[in-house]
Amino acid sequence: MPLDDLVLAAQRAVDRLVRRLRHGPPPVQAHRRLLIVQIDGLSRDVLEHALASGRMPFLRRRLRSGSHRLEPMSVGLPTSTPAFQLAAMYGVRPDIPGFHYYDRGIAGDIHFPRPGHAAFVEEQQAAGRAGIVQGGSAYGCVFAGGADNHLFTLHTMTRPSGRGVLPVVSAFVVLGWVVVKCLARTILELLRAVLRFVADPVGGVRGWRWRTMKLGLSHWVRELFTLAASRDLYAGAPTVYVNYLDYDVVAHAFGPRSRRALASLRRVDRALRQLWRVTRRVPEHRYDVYVLADHGQAPSTPYHDLSGGRHLERWIFERFLGGAGPEPSAPGRGLARGIRASRLGTVGLVQRFLHYLDEDFLRRGDPEAWERDGIRVISAGPNAFLYVLDAPGPLDVDALDERLPGLAEELSRSPGVGFVLARSGSGPVCFWRGKRFVLGPGDPGPFAGRVDTALVVQGITELMSMANAGDLVIYGTDAPEGHVSYIAEKGAHAGPSPAEMQTFVVHPARVTLPSPLTHPVQLYDHFIRSQGRHPDARR
Repeated sequence: MPLDDLVLAAQRAVDRLVRRLRHGPPPVQAHRRLLIVQIDGLSRDVLEHALASGRMPFLRRRLRSGSHRLEPMSVGLPTSTPAFQLAAMYGVRPDIPGFHYYDRGIAGDIHFPRPGHAAFVEEQQAAGRAGIVQGGSAYGCVFAGGADNHLFTLHTMTRPSGRGVLPVVSAFVVLGWVVVKCLARTILELLRAVLRFVADPVGGVRGWRWRTMKLGLSHWVRELFTLAASRDLYAGAPTVYVNYLDYDVVAHAFGPRSRRALASLRRVDRALRQLWRVTRRVPEHRYDVYVLADHGQAPSTPYHDLSGGRHLERWIFERFLGGAGPEPSAPGRGLARGIRASRLGTVGLVQRFLHYLDEDFLRRGDPEAWERDGIRVISAGPNAFLYVLDAPGPLDVDALDERLPGLAEELSRSPGVGFVLARSGSGPVCFWRGKRFVLGPGDPGPFAGRVDTALVVQGITELMSMANAGDLVIYGTDAPEGHVSYIAEKGAHAGPSPAEMQTFVVHPARVTLPSPLTHPVQLYDHFIRSQGRHPDARR
């Protein structure tokens, strides 16, 4: 019997004792329970490659056995985890244009790794709706989804489940084993690193970032998520939502089809196998297992590699707006401090480790953002936002052209820029290579010829209807130089390329999903109904 199973058996015995002494028998569950495993950042195309090449043997066996089926899914825009999870968890079409953006309502930035920002967005935009993880557990997510227990979510770092001494002892049976197991793996990995350094001192120094990610994500975080989720499955939690970050973080650093990114999928596959085995050992809990992805990634070139080290947001001021000037103070910084104090109570070091490992994030209050004379530009990935701060609301293309004549056309001709979006009363306006298109069913502009043209135009229309999207939205997707990201990454997402938009849901064969799946809000309806609740249910 594997050691993991022995530890979980001991934990399960403690849980049974807790129930008998404090809570009575386990509650009767009238409907099927849910295990939702999200592989962050994995496109359908890369998944199919991993299945065909044998990198995900367990998931391939499940599909070949006929127990599960793969359903294509398009995730809308932006192709980012916060937008996907708020829609899938709460059934709302969120006003989240990117991972870092300016919120007009609070007159300050929302940047999801920052402490308290995810909790603020969830509370504002979920609008009292019941989440699909209500009464269950969420691990590694941006939002809690109504979970009673959520660990390493950006909503908040930790919230212990249960009350009293015995439940805490139960949790620490698993936690203690994770510490012992991962310490052993960490020591082994560090010994290997020393040997690599002796053999190749230059390469050994350059590899520090990869070793840090591998130790933190692949050993500690993934093991903790897997064993903690296994504990919840044994206990019969109504819903368990696990988001494995390994692939997404490694793909950002090295590219979505890099050897290291693909190797991370094998480790995720092993974790999935362990969770599956736990659900088979407790058939009385009647778990349905789903595997899905929130977005894909496109291979990208960092903008600073094309521009001689310049940052896009500062280059826009230097080239078009009269110079960048001194570094400004960040708008809404006082509010951000208030959010941190009231919502979280931690300094968010783990979020910084997971999402950046980047000196600029630690050195500057707002990396990749610049402001001068009432204009703020934020780079968030392959997308960037330009805001006119003194306007009472979003400006349409005509009003913007009065304030900044010709800027959209000039930006669309600039190196590293694929296209630029603006608003109009007739629909979203797309500037591409200096040409102007009003996007709609009759004119898809530069997106003509794609199989999913209608979905791309619909996604852009929804993006530009968000109040918090910039007055101009600038994309490096499909730039003349290839896909370009305005932050330092070799894999990017947020844009409309097929690699970013087209993902998947692996679901039990006996279950019928909505078809076609064109937006994650459809998943909310499916999951909430499978729990015996109505999609319009309140908390």
